[in-house]
Parts: sequence; structure tokens; C-alpha cells
Amino acid sequence: MAHQPPNGLPRYRVLTGPDDEAFCRRVSEALDLGFSLHGGPAITFNGERVIVAQALTWPDSEE
Repeated sequence: MAHQPPNGLPRYRVLTGPDDEAFCRRVSEALDLGFSLHGGPAITFNGERVIVAQALTWPDSEE
């Protein structure tokens, strides 16, 4: 595993958005790049839609 994430991405990211296929694809793409889930998703309702947030971290090269 590379020491740093690709494309200049930060080691810690929080993806947010409506709970839909596009959000799930964004999380899946981050996992495919090598990021790991950091805890479970946070979920809320904004009065119209369910909104989710998922934290991701880049694994330490020392692991």
C-alpha cells in the first residue's frame, strides 16, 4: 500500500450526501482506492431526505 492516498487526497475523509446509489458508489470508489471505513455511517433526516456521512481513513503503512 502506498504511503499516501492517490491524487493528493487527504488521509482522512468524510463523505456526505443523500442516501442514494451515487453516495454508495462514492464510498465504494474510495474503498477501491484503498481507504478503510472509520466507524459506521452517521444518518439523519433533513425533512425531505435521509442524509448519510461516512468517514474513511488511509491505512498507515506501518500496519
